[in-house]
Amino acid sequence: MIYTVILSIIGVFAVADIFKMISGPTVFDRLLAFNILSSKVVMAMVVYALSTSQGYMLDIAITYTLLSFVSTVLISRFVRTKGTLS
Repeated sequence: MIYTVILSIIGVFAVADIFKMISGPTVFDRLLAFNILSSKVVMAMVVYALSTSQGYMLDIAITYTLLSFVSTVLISRFVRTKGTLS
């Protein structure tokens, strides 16, 4: 019961982050909203793993966290250098 309430709250705030990602005035606001949304996805994965007692979901959450970090760094470098990654 409590897990569904927590997942619902995370889902509501994730929808708010999606709206911020769409309507962000700058690229950096959108990047920040993407990073926050990724964190909420990881939180939802951890809550789901706890509610269903599936330990492998925690491994998937860690992998997703690492991929999210790398993609945030690459996107911010791409924006900072105005289109070149070198």
